[in-house]
Amino acid sequence: MARRIVLKFGSGILTSQTKPDLDADQLEALTAVVAKLRLAGDECIVVSSGAVAAGLPSFRMTERPTSMDALQACAAVGQTRLMHFYETLFRQHELHVGQLLLTHADLETNERRRHVSNTLNQLLTFPHVVPVINENDSVAVEELRYGDNDLLSADVAVLMNADILVLLTTVDGLYPPDSKTILPIVEDIESVTHFATTEKGNHSVGGMVTKLRAARRATASGTAVYIANGRNAAQLPALLEGKGHGTYFPATRFSPKA
Repeated sequence: MARRIVLKFGSGILTSQTKPDLDADQLEALTAVVAKLRLAGDECIVVSSGAVAAGLPSFRMTERPTSMDALQACAAVGQTRLMHFYETLFRQHELHVGQLLLTHADLETNERRRHVSNTLNQLLTFPHVVPVINENDSVAVEELRYGDNDLLSADVAVLMNADILVLLTTVDGLYPPDSKTILPIVEDIESVTHFATTEKGNHSVGGMVTKLRAARRATASGTAVYIANGRNAAQLPALLEGKGHGTYFPATRFSPKA
């Protein structure tokens, strides 16, 4: 049975670990596994960060800027480059990209939510199209400041009644304090909120705090959530079958799609 899956790619897994730029090998690995899922019949929606990092080379910057104006300028330039990567890489699998730039305001009124869902549903009717969403960072600032698209991906998952939201980040999952072993499943998010830290990478702005907020939002609306390491993209199909390495948050209410 086909699943509706929202996959969030964090900035930390899309950027190079050695230079201020996108990681082409990572993008290739991630798009390959999404293509595998899509061609197998799953409905995949990608929520991608990385626009700011993609814009840094154009401004000859060596690290993420701190001013909002500079961040938005990098995003404006980087968004085009990021989408060019996605279009080129998905085309290798005979897939096309449908780009949507959203802000949280686009999901705050019934009319605008309906327009977004109608567009996404229409795109998903075409088996060779993958919708790729990013926050419109050149005009909006919320995710630039602290979210790294975690909350946006949860809102999209709720809007689209997704079966699963996968938050791909630079760690394997949620770790208890002073432990080197992740929690494989969390049924009560409130009981683990104190495990989260606000630690962030050079190019990411999310941290585990916003991921738990996103998980709470999605699971309360019937969407299960995984937090897993996006540097291990090949494990994604196994993860979705409950066999991979990550932290699983089951939906906390009956899902209409169950």
